[in-house]
Amino acid sequence: MFGSLLVSVSVGNNKLDLVVLYEHPEWQKPLFYALERRGVKFCPCDLKSAAFCDLDSPEAPLYFNQASPSAYLRGNDRAVPFALAFMRLRESQGVRVLNGSAVFALELSKSTQAGLLRKLGVPSPKTIVFNSLAGVRSRAHELPWPALLKPDQGGSGARIELVESIDHLASILTEQPEIWLPDNLLLLQEYVPCDPGRGIVRMEFLGGKLLYAMRVVTHGRFNLCPSPVCNPEDSDEGGACEVPQAAPPVEFYPYPEVPMEAVEMGQRIVAAAGLAVGGIEYLDGLDGRRIFYDINANSNLRPSIANAFGFDPFDRVVDFLVDQIRQIRLEL
Repeated sequence: MFGSLLVSVSVGNNKLDLVVLYEHPEWQKPLFYALERRGVKFCPCDLKSAAFCDLDSPEAPLYFNQASPSAYLRGNDRAVPFALAFMRLRESQGVRVLNGSAVFALELSKSTQAGLLRKLGVPSPKTIVFNSLAGVRSRAHELPWPALLKPDQGGSGARIELVESIDHLASILTEQPEIWLPDNLLLLQEYVPCDPGRGIVRMEFLGGKLLYAMRVVTHGRFNLCPSPVCNPEDSDEGGACEVPQAAPPVEFYPYPEVPMEAVEMGQRIVAAAGLAVGGIEYLDGLDGRRIFYDINANSNLRPSIANAFGFDPFDRVVDFLVDQIRQIRLEL
């Protein structure tokens, strides 16, 4: 339906308006449909199988990166390094890449996100980064137990576990050696309990402004991907990127009452990270702290939530992309 751009074949003279870099076969379809409705001359670039040459000319004046850190969960390990290399080439050629290589590198590393939040003075969980049991054992006393075990390169809640003690952590590392994938770097992060009935909050931003906010009741799950492909509407069945967990389905609710202080904090994060489109997650801890803990560049928008606010989220994204294309055309 959507002809994918073979990066090895250059499209000269900027005949296209836009190239969308993607890896997941379903996530981007609503965006592609919206672009088609608006008559935008675009082409998807499937990062799972592609090639480029340093002599290639840019295929379009604007690129939009929708690659995901979770590609390795779907057997698409090579999509991430290809996306980084390809975006860096286009950026070196002066092409504008939305959610480009620097933003993607930030999304790929929870430890880098932790450092950015700390630099900004944003309340965030204390994080210990380690590459061996011996290394984390020497620092484990600095966190209260239980703690959260996370991969540095996350995605779809994969390989996140609540760990009760250093001995529990040791048993996990012994029994699940694959937990070190994909980059042999793990985090032990402060666990901040919140009201399970209210869950966490995810704010979606577009062009530096709040698009909408929603409450996410997790029921103990860590795969909180907003795409209906992953967490279907009104269904007990797992979705295409489901990380199996014995818990009820995740629930998503519109949150128009999101505090302005939280929105402003999210805007600071978005600006510092350089996010064109992205989601920021926080929780209100039982101890009274508001903790920000996740920065998402590949923002899978949830139509039912945006519809509750009276708009189609993908139409808004296309508005933003069309405006970006118009600005670039005026500058050329």
